[in-house]
Amino acid sequence: MQIIQNYINNQLQNPIDNQWIDNYNPSKGEVYGKIPNSNQKDVEQAVKAAKKAFPIWSNTSIEERSEMLIKIAQLIEQNFDEFVKAESQDNGKPITLAQKVDIPRAISNIKFFAKAITQYNSKSHESVHTNSINYTLRKPIGIVGCISPWNLPLYLFTWKIAPALAAGNCVVAKPSEVTPMTAYLLSKICIEAGLPAGVLNIIHGLGQTTGQAIVEHPQIKAISFTGGTKTGEHIARTAAPMFKKLSLELGGKNPNLIFADCDYEKMLSVTLKSSFANQGQICLCGSRIFVEESIYEKFKTDFIERTKKLKVGNPADENTNLGALVSQQHLDKVYEYIQNAPNQNAKILAGGNKVKVAGFENGYYLEPTVIEVNSNRCALNQEEIFGPVVTIMPFKTEKEALEMANDVRYGLSATVWTSDLNRTMRLSNELEAGIVWVNTWLNRDLRTPFGGMKDSGVGREGGFDALNFFTEPKNVCIQYD
Repeated sequence: MQIIQNYINNQLQNPIDNQWIDNYNPSKGEVYGKIPNSNQKDVEQAVKAAKKAFPIWSNTSIEERSEMLIKIAQLIEQNFDEFVKAESQDNGKPITLAQKVDIPRAISNIKFFAKAITQYNSKSHESVHTNSINYTLRKPIGIVGCISPWNLPLYLFTWKIAPALAAGNCVVAKPSEVTPMTAYLLSKICIEAGLPAGVLNIIHGLGQTTGQAIVEHPQIKAISFTGGTKTGEHIARTAAPMFKKLSLELGGKNPNLIFADCDYEKMLSVTLKSSFANQGQICLCGSRIFVEESIYEKFKTDFIERTKKLKVGNPADENTNLGALVSQQHLDKVYEYIQNAPNQNAKILAGGNKVKVAGFENGYYLEPTVIEVNSNRCALNQEEIFGPVVTIMPFKTEKEALEMANDVRYGLSATVWTSDLNRTMRLSNELEAGIVWVNTWLNRDLRTPFGGMKDSGVGREGGFDALNFFTEPKNVCIQYD
């Protein structure tokens, strides 16, 4: 039984009230560990540690902060296989995905912001007319809260805490209670690296208790959250009256617009990936596929054929394409959408069934599912399912495709497949999405802003946008004779 502990003031410790939550292995549907069910007392202890550490950490030189982050990244690299195995076991994702994406990206996040902070500069403005000069400082906020989701556990956890720490803040962080393991391993790495006490505190527990205690604590001045839109709404209602800075990366219902003049084979291969990578549990997955009418039937045949070849199985098997969904509750939610498809005048073309994997019969497995819909207004096209489920639908004109792509409450990402440069420029300008990929998907440069429009959230992460979020500008004006 793996016992996970909170990381407060550079020490691992049990929750103050000694309350615990079961931690499940999704591939087996079995409890394999316990995590703290922390509450306000634990968060208060973490805040006190962070408050004590802040004057020291914020005045530590940029070079020293950078070196500390690099050291943490290097220690993750040295323990790479342990992190990979833990991420796959805890989340249910194929081990190959953790090897190629999750843990390498977590390392890259830390290294990137360790270097970015050394290039982060301030602005100055000289006014000869008034014999004055203005310069703007970027000062760390103080204590910040970082709350990350279960789909890309260490990947998105480090995406938040790395820029916060690099900018000189102290952090109270909560990983998802569904996937806490790699955050716990990171705690051990921070102790080994010699991160000063109180600079980073990792508190485990439920969103409605631990997360709420972080969001409403008066001394935590900023909240960075990635997760569901409903939770984001609740956080905003709590934090906005307290005048906290907010970065909310929320849901998505992302369109794929496929035109007849695309590179067909490349499109087919990448669309398969953008539909079902990580069991469809990526906020950037293209879950609504719109195909130009002239190639629709061909696409439908080829896409279904490739979908049916995907292997659902044990995440530890290197031949597995789709592992287990993250929890029984989530499996039930996704499966309910599939079962309701006929009631929406929609037709299941592939998949749609739960899967029993030999030796892992109690795991949370589901076939990759393709559903043909007749209206973009149906629930399958309007609500975030967040599983291995995509819908397909034909369109006649570019205008129609654009209208359907934008006709949704979300605006996180969109993908366009075309060889027409003029169409590329038009659609990139008109699509209501924070990210538009053309002839590619999930092609990320860490220097670029990341975030969504509409109900997909507020604020931007990545590059200097993240460092801007985790700092406050202070203008200084000096007049001279």
